[in-house]
Amino acid sequence: MTNQILEELFAKLDRENMPRHIAIIMDGNGRWAEKHSFKRVMGHREGVKALRRVVEISGDLDLEYLTVYAFSTENWGRSKREVSYLLKLIMDSLLKEIDDLNKNNVSIRFIGSQNKLEEAYASRIEETCRKSWHNTGLHLNIAMNYGGKNELTDAFNRIVTDIQNGVVSSRITEEMIDNYLYTAGIPDVDMVIRTSGEERLSNFLIWQSAYAELLFTKTLWPDFSKEEFVKAILEFQKRKRRFGKR
Repeated sequence: MTNQILEELFAKLDRENMPRHIAIIMDGNGRWAEKHSFKRVMGHREGVKALRRVVEISGDLDLEYLTVYAFSTENWGRSKREVSYLLKLIMDSLLKEIDDLNKNNVSIRFIGSQNKLEEAYASRIEETCRKSWHNTGLHLNIAMNYGGKNELTDAFNRIVTDIQNGVVSSRITEEMIDNYLYTAGIPDVDMVIRTSGEERLSNFLIWQSAYAELLFTKTLWPDFSKEEFVKAILEFQKRKRRFGKR
């Protein structure tokens, strides 16, 4: 698609009805590679390019929060070779992109469990991301070693510990749970996009997406374009969000 088409899509957007927080399940890297007779690793590399496109267009749209599913707690079940490659690709991509993200006023954080991650790996990620935490533009959250059920379990265990130590009240509220999640301080998700044709959340932000609009596309993640991202927002703007009310 041309820049003219993208500009035409931009013109259709209602700037008073923009989602604050979009979450993406970046699915289909492996199938993209198989479709093109490439090794799976090539699909993951192309997936990084697709993420770069979406981050760029999110900045152009003044989106506040973008959360992407990079590596789930279930992904440890893949072959050791693929897991090792994914972890290296995530780290290498972060180190390569951090300066450009900084220049574009993007604040980047990794959310997820520290379990199974090597301490040196997790520390290097945090140290690298910290360079961007002063930025005030797009908040990019990378869900790494993330699982929604695991997040809730961690939160409840921390709440119980703090209750026992007298840090918080013994009455558990939704607000309290929000404050113990990996996403503490981040608004709930307005829209979840999943690529590749699958139509489920797959344990991704299950608490935060309680009232999110769900959009599923058959496009494989490496083929996901800026134009399709804007079209997803236009679809979001057509929907009536009642939050259980009439």
